Amino acid sequence: MSQPSQPPTLSIPLSDAKRWRAYWVCVAVAGLTILDLTKVNVALPSIEAAFGATSTELQLIVSGYVLTFGLTLVPAGRIGDQRSRRTLFVIGLSLFTLTSLACALAPTGEVLLIARLLQGVAAGIQMPQVLGLIQQLFQGAERGKAFGLFGATIGVATAFGPTLGGLAIAIGGPEDGWRGIFWMNVPLSLAAIALALWLLPETRLPSSRKLELDPVGLLLFGITVVALMWPFLFTTGSPDDNPARWWLLVVFVFAASAFVAWERHYAASGRHPLVPLALFGVSSYRNGTVLASGYFAAAPSMFLLTTLYLQHGLGLAPVFAGMVSIGFALTSAVSSWIGGNLVNRLGRPLVVWGLATVLVGIGLLVLAALYTPPELTPWAMAGAMVIAGFGGGLVISPNQTLALADIPVKQGGLAGSVGQLGQRIGTAVGTAVALSLFYATIYRETGTAETQDLAVYHDAYGFGMTAVALFIAIAFGVGLLDLGSRRRLKRSLA
Repeated sequence: MSQPSQPPTLSIPLSDAKRWRAYWVCVAVAGLTILDLTKVNVALPSIEAAFGATSTELQLIVSGYVLTFGLTLVPAGRIGDQRSRRTLFVIGLSLFTLTSLACALAPTGEVLLIARLLQGVAAGIQMPQVLGLIQQLFQGAERGKAFGLFGATIGVATAFGPTLGGLAIAIGGPEDGWRGIFWMNVPLSLAAIALALWLLPETRLPSSRKLELDPVGLLLFGITVVALMWPFLFTTGSPDDNPARWWLLVVFVFAASAFVAWERHYAASGRHPLVPLALFGVSSYRNGTVLASGYFAAAPSMFLLTTLYLQHGLGLAPVFAGMVSIGFALTSAVSSWIGGNLVNRLGRPLVVWGLATVLVGIGLLVLAALYTPPELTPWAMAGAMVIAGFGGGLVISPNQTLALADIPVKQGGLAGSVGQLGQRIGTAVGTAVALSLFYATIYRETGTAETQDLAVYHDAYGFGMTAVALFIAIAFGVGLLDLGSRRRLKRSLA
């Protein structure tokens, strides 16, 4: 039986100033990674015009990044926990730079697609190291503050993505402006590599243990994730969608069952499984992961549906449609900072109130679309985004702090990457459901993918946003359950 592995430790103690400098390098790279989840959406018409790309290729350019991102997260988090997070961070960032360059220079749609898939791999390598390093650098109340700023950055990146994408298209033109979306990553990533080599602390294992990756678990994990995400990634709401894709969910059930059984067997033999299932025995982590998955099923879908409604329904240019979400970015940044400082005192109620505020914002977005004059609708939606953003900031960072609070630091990278995987799956499922409802409504009422009838877009946006509200409501319910279990535990210990 193998001996328990030791957590990576900092090779030298760091002063407060050095810890925070290292932290900001990590958070900046996390923001850059998340930006690529949303800023490419507005570029799809330009990419279609440039390459004559099919709808499947366009779908994969967006969703393929999510898929390979999700597939890489857990093994990369595992390796980072066992070896050097700093080294993996630099490797992931270097690959992200090269693949961004390949995307910007892509001569064909096929090359762009391959580069985009590899870019997702790079993002999946570097993101777990960010969360693991934050766990390692900070403890107690200071960790809440750190995750508060992390949540603010993620909120800003998610909301500013469409604006940056639209701005790149406005500057570069409708045919080649999409290349600017990838070009901007290159100098930013090169600067981040230099800062990482200079400022990030080295981590090391105080043992000579060989790297243990659980290859059978890794294979079963890959099959499970692909089988779950694939049907949703290819759901567009078109009558041409192949219904046979849903049979992959049967494969998912068998693969997931086999994965759980193997991981238990692997752990019982004294080895270290790819995903320690004991993580999900920690209620704060389990509930926090499910809650975050529900939230991230809703938030990107909300931005995408609103952008589609403003562009196709009201005829706004991409840059102006993207600017509607700026208020969300700003208020979520502020409330993430507030939430990070209050979470250790207020706990889960802070997240529950945040989710309730997001629900109010979603309701106001739908009311703005349905009942305001078209010339005022973007302004009314921008106001609703301000409210939703404030609530979102109270969800992301406090929930991250609460979810990882009871997880040992030596498993910080792995636990964080499993949580990130839940968020990526949530994004894939939420986007698929919302887009399916949006486009299925248009097809049902007109028989085509686009129309000039604003009333049709009213219906499509309303149905799509119903799914967004439902995902937030699920997260809200999980928050209430977690709050109840915490109170019962507190009473039993009293």
